[in-house]
Amino acid sequence: MWRIAAPMILSNISIPLVGITDTVITGHLENPEYLASIAVATTIIGFFVASMNFLRMGTTGITAQYFGAKNFDGFRIILGQTLLVAISISFIVILLQNQINQIGLFLIGSQESVAYYASQYFYIRIWGIPATLINFSLIGWFIGLQNASAPLKMVIVTNITNIILSLVFVLIFQMQIKGIALASVIAEILGTLIGFIYVLKELKRYKGQWISNKILKLKEYKRFMQININLFIRTLSLIFAFAFLTAQGARYGGIVLGANALLMNFQNLLAYVLDGFAHAAEALVGKAVGKKDSKLFKSTVNICLRWSVYIALIFTLFYILLGDNLIYLITHHQNIRDMAIEYLPWMIVSPIVSVWSFLYDGVFTGATRSRDMRNAMLVSLLMIFLPSWYLLQPLGNHGLWLAFTLFMFSRGVTMHLLYRRINLSSD
Repeated sequence: MWRIAAPMILSNISIPLVGITDTVITGHLENPEYLASIAVATTIIGFFVASMNFLRMGTTGITAQYFGAKNFDGFRIILGQTLLVAISISFIVILLQNQINQIGLFLIGSQESVAYYASQYFYIRIWGIPATLINFSLIGWFIGLQNASAPLKMVIVTNITNIILSLVFVLIFQMQIKGIALASVIAEILGTLIGFIYVLKELKRYKGQWISNKILKLKEYKRFMQININLFIRTLSLIFAFAFLTAQGARYGGIVLGANALLMNFQNLLAYVLDGFAHAAEALVGKAVGKKDSKLFKSTVNICLRWSVYIALIFTLFYILLGDNLIYLITHHQNIRDMAIEYLPWMIVSPIVSVWSFLYDGVFTGATRSRDMRNAMLVSLLMIFLPSWYLLQPLGNHGLWLAFTLFMFSRGVTMHLLYRRINLSSD
């Protein structure tokens, strides 16, 4: 398990470094509107990219099952299918880039000057979308083959390249916001090239045949699309939950909004680490399902769950002992510090409450039970989160965080009940 989990944890943790670096570089440019424009443009692109994560998740589960069944033709087919889907979506996005940008700017409601620079960033950064989506497909495929080192190398090369080129383009060539966008595009493309190098190595390692009819014919995509449509709905629902938390926090004023945004960094840090165990579960569970090995399936879930709980407890202890210090490290604004400390107890509780949903996401992805993931998410969102938020409004921001905590708890409980119904012999 650790052979897969450890590299994925390192890979996940390295991701926010790019955003932090871009923020620091932009924050030191002469025009203060650059920082706001980056935030707006990355929000537009980030929403789209996050919604496309189904390409990674869906590919992992199917690949892992083919791998477990030793169907080497099969994981070539899924590789070809997911790459064609990624390229097709990218083509549509680039074709509609003007409409996407205008709609995004309208929904965010940015000032004209900010919108101008945000568009500069967007129209360059959008050309990196094909590489981004292809990387989703490749990473999902590698995880399914229990190869965690390839995604780690892809992410590290991408991030380091992005950081170096951002500094070069901004500090040496004075390209300002355009340079930061171009650096991201080049870095993503380089990561893709690294990924394909490792794809060739895996294909040489596992001999098989490319069956073009199953890659090119639309009817052969039925299973792939069924899984990914459910994952798409699940992902959009999760994005909505986080966006709703942010939007409702904004109603209580800028200080509360800033405090909530700061505390979400705590939640994101937790997610980056626990997702490493979820990725391990995806690969190992998928292999067990492919082999129809119930004993291996249950032992995999138990081991991954045990270590996830251990790490969650460490996070809780860390937030108890050092949460205040971490808040002071993140911001120098005393009002936001005080407000964040007031709501810190919700982050102390969060690891224990959230750990189950993170791990079961991995289990259900590996088992390709995307319909169950969709249903669990919709039940938790529509029957728990939104109604509890409505009833808890008198408690203000504490009520909002309590509703979000109940949402995460509900996801874990719902998926646990669905997990108990999984029977490999009948699936």
